[in-house]
Amino acid sequence: MQIQNNTLIAECSAYDFKEMLERKKVKSWLKSVSAFANTDGGSLFYGVNDDGVIVGLENPQSDADFISETIKARLDPVPEIQLIPIEHEGHSLLEVKVKAGTLTPYYYYQDGTRTAYVRVGNESVECNSQQLLSLVLKGTHMTWDSLPTQVDASKHSFIILANTFREQTHQEWNDKYLESFGLVTPDGKLTNAGLLFVDNCTVFQSRIFCTRWTGLYKDDAISSVEHRANLVLLLKYGMDFIKNYTMSGWVKMPNYRLNLPDYSDRAIFEGLVNHLIHRDYTVMGGEVHIDIYDDRVELVSPGAMLDGTRIQDRDIYKVPSMRRNPVIADVFTQLDYMEKRGSGLRKMRELTEKLPNFLQGKEPQYQTEATSFYTTFYNLNWGENGRIPVEEVANRVNSTLEKYPVSEECSVEKFGVNTNRFGVNEKGSVKKFGVNTNRFGDTSKTPKKVSKTAQKIIDLVISDPSITADNMANKIGVTKRAIEKNIKSLRDMEILAHEGSDKAGYWRIIINPQTE
Repeated sequence: MQIQNNTLIAECSAYDFKEMLERKKVKSWLKSVSAFANTDGGSLFYGVNDDGVIVGLENPQSDADFISETIKARLDPVPEIQLIPIEHEGHSLLEVKVKAGTLTPYYYYQDGTRTAYVRVGNESVECNSQQLLSLVLKGTHMTWDSLPTQVDASKHSFIILANTFREQTHQEWNDKYLESFGLVTPDGKLTNAGLLFVDNCTVFQSRIFCTRWTGLYKDDAISSVEHRANLVLLLKYGMDFIKNYTMSGWVKMPNYRLNLPDYSDRAIFEGLVNHLIHRDYTVMGGEVHIDIYDDRVELVSPGAMLDGTRIQDRDIYKVPSMRRNPVIADVFTQLDYMEKRGSGLRKMRELTEKLPNFLQGKEPQYQTEATSFYTTFYNLNWGENGRIPVEEVANRVNSTLEKYPVSEECSVEKFGVNTNRFGVNEKGSVKKFGVNTNRFGDTSKTPKKVSKTAQKIIDLVISDPSITADNMANKIGVTKRAIEKNIKSLRDMEILAHEGSDKAGYWRIIINPQTE
């Protein structure tokens, strides 16, 4: 902490100022002690008014003794505290430093009732049932997803999980993985995580609500669907819905086609994985929501930050990995759906920034409320006046690109929506849109066209800049040697570059305009 102009500036984010010690209404400050111990720790400063101005205590030693004895008598279990006397310009202060507890929940006890508190922002509030359950699990060093159930694993199958494992890892599945992954206990019972991955998942809160809204707000819905299934299928259903109701334009470069999608496919995939893994499954009436608007895609799930902070107040590049559901997270890691290092928030932004049509200010944004987490992806082809014409996007991507009117013949690229639902005339509907830019510089010199495999590599790189050569080979259906050969060709043509390490880097499309 620091003291400036007789005003205390606390260095910790969780603190309370108390002008004096309240001896009759001890609940007024004991609930803060309970909340600090149950959350992330914090300090109470006595002898400081609400504005942080130091007024001092008359008898700090007596106050310290009373605080110590009252905490022992009224809190169960007793949290670990430090009583720190502070002297400043003739004023005596007292800091009660409360350490984040490991034996949660820490209850305030009075008249036969026990109440636990948590820190929300700068307030100490009474725990709701979900928060209390989380504290109980934390105190027993268990997580909800790791708890065993009384359901026999032998009565359920994991065919979808096994097939997905084979497809993603290209390794053979072994039923022994069920126990090593934490889905089945040694005595053959399913854990809560196991219930979320069985083929016939019946967990009520394992649901996603998908809605494509008309315009920019929640008004009329073009399409709305609810899915209740295991987590592997929920991820698939969610991504299918997003792809069906988002768009992608393209521009024809001198020797290849450059896709200009509204969103980074891989970034949205990372976002949905993040919400399925880290949501609070103890909330029975909550589910993951996917809301698609003209200018953005929003993902919402129950469960705020584990440490009680607000993500919008944090530097996402410095947020430590804290997993509410480590068993679920490990299964998704084994399926190669996420990385172990817990860099999802940062990666979503980096993937979006690698798109050729990315604009500053269009980075994914994150927000938490008391019980919810929001991720927002912004449409890169949407401006203040609506959808940006693809030729304008192309001009932004390549400043030397000449504008050409988009004819019906060249306006053909993936539109990604059911045009009937949008009321588009069948004859005038455009399933694809793009811009033809064959006339780069000297048209008498036709640049060498890339191969079909090379074009597929370009498409994959735009969809997922973090994709590996092995995954390219598997998706395209060619050998890794063929991929490496085409990558070398694209590099020689100054179309493709790679940044970072082979395992953690990103591919980048080089926009290298032709000149006369």
